[in-house]
Amino acid sequence: MKLLLIAALSAAGLFATTSALAPPQKVAVFGGTGYVGSQVCERLVKKGYAVTGVSRRGTNPRPNNEALEQVCWVSGDATNPADVQKIVNDADAIVHAVGLLFDVESGLQGFNTIVSGSKSLPDPEKSTYDNITRKTMFNVLDAIEKKARNPINMLKNQKTPLAFVSCAEAGWPDVQFGDFVEEKLAPEWLQKYLIAKRAVEKRLTSSSAVRPVIVRPSLIWSWDKLDVLPIIPVFNAANALGVPFVDKTVRVETLADAIVAGIEDEGIVGVQRFSEMEELAQR
Repeated sequence: MKLLLIAALSAAGLFATTSALAPPQKVAVFGGTGYVGSQVCERLVKKGYAVTGVSRRGTNPRPNNEALEQVCWVSGDATNPADVQKIVNDADAIVHAVGLLFDVESGLQGFNTIVSGSKSLPDPEKSTYDNITRKTMFNVLDAIEKKARNPINMLKNQKTPLAFVSCAEAGWPDVQFGDFVEEKLAPEWLQKYLIAKRAVEKRLTSSSAVRPVIVRPSLIWSWDKLDVLPIIPVFNAANALGVPFVDKTVRVETLADAIVAGIEDEGIVGVQRFSEMEELAQR
């Protein structure tokens, strides 16, 4: 039956042999106006990709940036499956950079204007860790899996490159003292944050429709992000001294370069910690 379908589609000009996987040409970046997402969009444009940047605002966060002027900015709600499906249907690869440090249940949401690179304010009704991290990413995965069930896409048998910005602390259960730090020392809001990140990682690694690229940065920084600069040396020193549950910090430029390299390289699959991100960024 499958051979007959291939023959029929070939005759109709709808199917071409795919002995080599075609590289992605169109990339959708959910959270494209954010601190990480805008850096990813900029690099993708410079490498010749057609880029769709999706966010609540749907506007260029840096209007004087020539590369970002070439992004197709779309206002969309990633918690809405219909909005997500439209974007995914027209993309060859996806980046999920939607996130926030303090959700509306943490009691600390007002600090997002300080710690958020894009200075965004949480939606008072929707901005929980579960909605913003788990639900939005599950919507993306649902859309990709639905798209993969299309007969033509089934015959191509290609996995969609899907990059997800997780966090180093999602790996605490795997390192010495990490579980103790989380269970005994981490505040409740951080525990909820990690629950959402791990739920996404688990589903990503179990989906047959995607090639997951899971980047796990600890603190993300740049020279103009003054709120985080004082603590960067502390994290880096702790990591250098061998503290197992503290990862070296990652510059936002390095993170963005690593995400783009991960999308492009078919051999990159699964979790990428700071050392892998640094290596990818050098390519």
